Amino acid sequence: MDPIAAARAVVEERHPAARAAFLGGSILSERRTALSDLDIVVLLHGTPAPYRESFRFRDWPVEMFVHTEDTWHAFVEREIRRRRSPLLWMCADGLLLFDADGLGARLDAEARKLAVAGPPAITAEELEDWRYAITDLLDDLAGSTDQAETLFIATELARRVGELALNVGGSWGGGGKWLARRLDVAAPGLTASLHYAVREALGGRIEPLVGVTDEVLAQVGGRLWAGYRRGGTP
Repeated sequence: MDPIAAARAVVEERHPAARAAFLGGSILSERRTALSDLDIVVLLHGTPAPYRESFRFRDWPVEMFVHTEDTWHAFVEREIRRRRSPLLWMCADGLLLFDADGLGARLDAEARKLAVAGPPAITAEELEDWRYAITDLLDDLAGSTDQAETLFIATELARRVGELALNVGGSWGGGGKWLARRLDVAAPGLTASLHYAVREALGGRIEPLVGVTDEVLAQVGGRLWAGYRRGGTP
């Protein structure tokens, strides 16, 4: 059974009264692998939505995200504020499997519009937080004499540098493989540079990682540590 037919079958079995459903994710692209799952967004009139569930359907691994029209909007709005919305992109880039009452077409159009509009711009305060956190990691890296600590410092530094590059470029964020995919578009070559630099750092030579990090930081004012201050709640 092909993925589209499998996705339709699983929705018909689990939620025969669904208003609409989308199939998204890597399964529809050239990046599909033998382990790619069916990412399915299902829209219901009401309960048991909202919920998400992972399960197997025949030979397919499935991740199902079940919403009502209202909870879909609420989740997307919350994710957009974080500049990273998997739910939005599953609909914007996905395939509308069926549409019983027009809701699917409306959400499809809205998702595409929001995706093209891009995430909200990073604020000045958030930018300072990023600069401070990355500067602190650079200091930890320079002072590390423990291989285990260097491993986690270097990988955390690479992740944060990649995320900062996306924020500065006004691009949508992503986690795991999606961070790499977003960077391929927004900052070509950065992932390769970080990959090389992390490998060198794990071998004891931190200069490449420090260099590529400073290049990204230079776009937003450089390192920040002394003078950084944030208030707290009493």
